[in-house]
Amino acid sequence: MGELQSVLDSLAAEDLDELSDGVLLDQLRDLVVAAHRIDAQLTRVARRADVRSAPEHDGAKNVRTWLRGHARVSGAFAGRIVAQGRVLDQLPAAGAAFAAGEIGADQVEVIAQIVKPAHLELAAAQGIDVAAVEAALVELACRGTHRDLQRAVGEYLAKLDPDGPEPDPTEERAVTLVQHPDGTWTIGGTLDAVGGQKVATALESISAAGRCAGDMRSRAQRGGDALVQLADLALASGQLPVLRTVKPHVIVTIGLADLVDPATGPAAATGLGATISAARARWVACDAGITRIVLDADGLPLDVGREQRIVPAHIRKAVEARDQQCVFAGCEAPRWFCDAHHLVEWAHGGATSLDNSALLCERHHTKVHHGFRVERDDTSPPGSRWRTYRPDGTEILSHPPLRA
Repeated sequence: MGELQSVLDSLAAEDLDELSDGVLLDQLRDLVVAAHRIDAQLTRVARRADVRSAPEHDGAKNVRTWLRGHARVSGAFAGRIVAQGRVLDQLPAAGAAFAAGEIGADQVEVIAQIVKPAHLELAAAQGIDVAAVEAALVELACRGTHRDLQRAVGEYLAKLDPDGPEPDPTEERAVTLVQHPDGTWTIGGTLDAVGGQKVATALESISAAGRCAGDMRSRAQRGGDALVQLADLALASGQLPVLRTVKPHVIVTIGLADLVDPATGPAAATGLGATISAARARWVACDAGITRIVLDADGLPLDVGREQRIVPAHIRKAVEARDQQCVFAGCEAPRWFCDAHHLVEWAHGGATSLDNSALLCERHHTKVHHGFRVERDDTSPPGSRWRTYRPDGTEILSHPPLRA
């Protein structure tokens, strides 16, 4: 790995403007091959870690969650690495071409469709040699375009099952929501024909009802407004499932002075970590329930002592406001997935208080009761960060220093 880093450092220091066009394109082609080979090795290592349950060493549930928390990659990227590692066990030809840099992860993902369980069953029933099909597709992937490969796999699957599969809409539905640093969101996904029609009809009805004379919004803007209003209606109905004994609701935390003052600085925070202006927080507060949380002797009774083992609502809100998510190193479980854990167990004299509480998801709550440990470090202002320790006393560091 040290030699690889040295080579990359040399390439990064190279003045590309000194290269001729031909040499520049040759280097571009070589780098694509090298990237494929590195991706293949990454997939191979992730697969071994998956098989051996190596993430348990750091208290993580699986490789996907470990990659998200410790390598700081997106859930989509981590999921793709794990899925490709598993499917390559059934695609030796594709795996060899991937390791040689002849094909990339995108091409592996396309070829992998032929070994889905339902497709393998159909192939077996028709006496099709799947290994021969894989070899032909790998050969095509090495010499043809990505579109050629997609078309060939599509034709194979169509001939494999001319009548089409029995409808299972849940397999055709996927929605992702990604929050950006500025607090905005990007929505993406796919819906089956019927499910998409339902969502489109609901949004169109709300969008049409909200139109009025002089409405200058684009169709996309009206659709966005309709989606938010659909969520407003669902939240206001009170019929949504509860999250950890609490009805789902939007959380905005803001200082009392900022709530009253007309200033519009970024003085408020949402329950999912975004920073918004005080003006936007006041707008939300116009139609909201307000909970006062004061973390001192003159505010809410945050320490209810020994008489109450279950963390009451006002203490849980204070814990959520402080921790935001599971505090176990490398975990990103949101607050509504978490229990309020007693750092010093209630049975051992621990008080039901803010200082003695921490948010832990169900998995890591169990881990903490089986040897792992979380502690708050209050030595560095502003005063709190969480540390996680393995049963042997070594600390789990989910964010080691990045290389220069």
